[in-house]
Amino acid sequence: MGKETGFLEYGRHEPGYRPKDDRLKDYRAVELRLSDDELYRQAARCMDCGVPFCHGCGCPLSNIIPEFNDHVYHHRWKEALDLLIATNPFPEVTGRICPAPCEGSCVLGINDKPVAIRLVELAIIEKAFERGYIAPQPPANRRGERVAIVGSGPAGLAAADILNRSGFNVVVYENAKKAGGILRYGIPDFKLEKWVLDRRVDLMQKEGIVFEMGVEVGNDVSYRFLQSRFDALVLTGGAREPRDLKAPGRELDGIHFAMTYLVQQNRRNGGELCPGEKDILAGGKAVVVIGGGDTGSDCVGTALRQGAKSVMQFEILPKPPPERSPATPWPMWPDMLRESSSHKEGGARRWCVTTDSFEGADGKVTALNCAEVEWVASKDGRKTPRKIAGSEFRVEADLVLLAMGFVGPGRNLLVEELGLKMDPRGFIARDDNRMTSSSGIFVAGDMTQGASLVVRAIEDGKCTARGVAAYLNSRRNP
Repeated sequence: MGKETGFLEYGRHEPGYRPKDDRLKDYRAVELRLSDDELYRQAARCMDCGVPFCHGCGCPLSNIIPEFNDHVYHHRWKEALDLLIATNPFPEVTGRICPAPCEGSCVLGINDKPVAIRLVELAIIEKAFERGYIAPQPPANRRGERVAIVGSGPAGLAAADILNRSGFNVVVYENAKKAGGILRYGIPDFKLEKWVLDRRVDLMQKEGIVFEMGVEVGNDVSYRFLQSRFDALVLTGGAREPRDLKAPGRELDGIHFAMTYLVQQNRRNGGELCPGEKDILAGGKAVVVIGGGDTGSDCVGTALRQGAKSVMQFEILPKPPPERSPATPWPMWPDMLRESSSHKEGGARRWCVTTDSFEGADGKVTALNCAEVEWVASKDGRKTPRKIAGSEFRVEADLVLLAMGFVGPGRNLLVEELGLKMDPRGFIARDDNRMTSSSGIFVAGDMTQGASLVVRAIEDGKCTARGVAAYLNSRRNP
């Protein structure tokens, strides 16, 4: 324990953001960084609990949090790094975008604000890059087996990293121009600048991982091709099929899925737009975002940067309480109102709203017809929304973005060719070793779990890599 009375002497401190008027002019990262002295004080707040719930209950990666906090407090940055990367292959990513479930389980959070664990994590890895602690470390011994990873999102990168470190020959196939999947194309630059990904991918390449970009598996290369060259295959295509809103007027121009909108802006920032591609832009428009999650919030921030006239975000669920709900007691992830950096920049939010239909003129959306709902418990205890009579209202809109989550992995030529078994939700089924219904073919991340946190996808990629290794070891030593 760094300082026995640290949690009594120091309060939680966060770095804040760049001034709003400045950050709305660009897509650079909005969050500032804590100074070293501020980090030491935050690490000192860690109580070295007898049972570290942050480690066992909160963090999907089981990061060894109390110990790396102690190292940071004592200025032992290299030792802190060794502990952090023992469980987390990409702390520079999670340290920037993770909602920090570890902090929701921090014991200090019972009666005070939790330790700023995410910021300490980010400081450790960035200090490591600055001081040259991070260098390519290819495996000392290579095995003969080859593994193909299809998809370069968080699960795919994590699986590739673990398998490569275990000595396997790893090739990552990605249909986009650059690696990163949702990290590069789905998450806005103002939350995760892409040089962070470029730096990591470059390191992975120097460690021996081969990246094949612009290749659609199932179309550009067949399963027969992969089967003849690889000993195992890992599918990490993500949850790509968005939930639609089947309401009258849905066919009107100006109604788009949120991820289509966000991906286009990220590609625009990266200079990847194709000539003749139709722009989806919010400049001068009244924008309505349907969906109150992180994707919806990202749409708010993007629309404001594009110069939207107004931005309104609707959520069908009730407004969360300002503090932890009694329904989610510690150490559970707290149900409470959260305000992202995008929400602090402008726009408005409304809860308990459903959209009945869209209006249009000349084929373009002009308004939404909405109503308020109340959540009523059914006989089985589940709550369902019920429209409140007389609560109907109309809101004008020139651009509507649907950010209501994802319902499945979407169509995949390789999955169809192999006839892989699906689970009742419509995602790819797998066994306890992460293998699909076809021997030697594994699946990881949102493609099988459903849309979830990046940190959970990373952990699932790690676990799947271990399943692949066990399978290949069993073939070598039957």
